[in-house]
Amino acid sequence: MDRQRWIPLFIVCVALVYAAGCGQHRYVSISPIDSDSVVLAFGDSLTSGSGARDGKPYPAVLQELLGCTIINAGVPGETTAEGLRRLPGVLKKHQPTLVILCHGGNDILQRNKPENVTANLKLMVETIKKQGADIVLVGVPRPKFTIIPPDLRPVMAKRYKTIAAEYLLPLEEHALEEILGNTELKSDQIHPNARGYRQLAEAILLLITKAQEK
Repeated sequence: MDRQRWIPLFIVCVALVYAAGCGQHRYVSISPIDSDSVVLAFGDSLTSGSGARDGKPYPAVLQELLGCTIINAGVPGETTAEGLRRLPGVLKKHQPTLVILCHGGNDILQRNKPENVTANLKLMVETIKKQGADIVLVGVPRPKFTIIPPDLRPVMAKRYKTIAAEYLLPLEEHALEEILGNTELKSDQIHPNARGYRQLAEAILLLITKAQEK
């Protein structure tokens, strides 16, 4: 390739990289959290703390680390459809500043249609936004023992990243996958133990801290 053709191509590549970086910067910002803030942790058993035993679920650990009130609104066994129906009442009751949304694991276990799960998660996000709260999204990985048709795996793997990009949300997409991939950090195949929940809380704290700096 000659020099005259190479230089414009280089400029275009730099511009694309810069634009991608700007896009990432835009979707990771939230309003500052202080001691008067109310944070709502909304989800299923991963939020309520199944498997923590003598330890604490991640919202309790995060409350200590973040220094504000965190409401644990986790319901074991709940699907996204059930969560979507429950969400408006919880938002009205607590009027949160920030919602940590960690949902979808039971839909995977029950083999619910991926498109329905994604639609439910998006409606949750839209419901929270209408209430005026910021949102942090936590991705839930597919358990290793579940059998998913090959054509659905890419859709499920990208679900949370796609939603985060569409609604410009901070996303923690790796913490649960790392925790549930380590036998020392989980109580069973689908739940962390007390150490695992602490690690999840620390990961969410780091995400919130970075998002407030944007």
